[in-house]
Amino acid sequence: MLTIEQLDKTYRTGDHALRQVSFVLEPGQLIGLIGPSGAGKSTLIRCVNRLVPPTGGRILFEGVDVARVGRRELRRVRRRMGMIFQEYALVERLTVMENVLSGRLGYVPFWQSLTRRFPQADVDQAFALLERVGLGDQFDKRADELSGGQRQRVGIARALQQNPELLLVDEPTASLDPKTSRQIMRLIRDVCEERQLSAIINIHDVMLAQMFVDRIIGLRAGAVVFDGPPAALDDGVLTTIYGEEDWTMMRATAVEDAAEAAERAEERMAGLR
Repeated sequence: MLTIEQLDKTYRTGDHALRQVSFVLEPGQLIGLIGPSGAGKSTLIRCVNRLVPPTGGRILFEGVDVARVGRRELRRVRRRMGMIFQEYALVERLTVMENVLSGRLGYVPFWQSLTRRFPQADVDQAFALLERVGLGDQFDKRADELSGGQRQRVGIARALQQNPELLLVDEPTASLDPKTSRQIMRLIRDVCEERQLSAIINIHDVMLAQMFVDRIIGLRAGAVVFDGPPAALDDGVLTTIYGEEDWTMMRATAVEDAAEAAERAEERMAGLR
């Protein structure tokens, strides 16, 4: 599916974001990328589909080296990679349906992309995907009328509209409350299972990563310092990835914060009723 070999990225500022990163993503596998801020997680995600050009190494996607293909071939490769962004990357003034259909822009002629006219099969698929992500009755709303969780669901539907083989997910829960975060991660995991998709998910929440992914890769200062199952992510490994911390206290605090956030959400909902 995807093989990363000795991937390196150095920015013009001299910052060394990735250092000799290597791993293999198996078909149908969900990998969670964890690590402190600045560890290179987002850079790695964006190197895979060459939104960020790597400095060295190879990115083999179904045998094609993404790091070295020309513009036309890169466009074809990107069709097979769905991207889900932290900040949703929706066009706020467009409707939910129009945003989802934009996932087909790589497949339609230029004139159709300008007029946003899509084949009926694409429209039917978009309706089906909106039902799947729980937004079937929101198709004609503008994106700027949605909550954060709803916007992320639109982003998931848009990525799936490409009919991808690989999902690249960049901090999908960073702006969401704990309950919505779990719902979004569960949705990503479930649609990957249903469609036999592989995924690389950059996630800042270690507990969520342990709950929903098959394998965890820990990055620190651009290098892989852990690669293994979620069950192996003990206090010693977390210290290797993040540095010294009282992880028992951190876990207790995370549970308390989640409970408080859920309580606040319930109070807000009660006030709206």
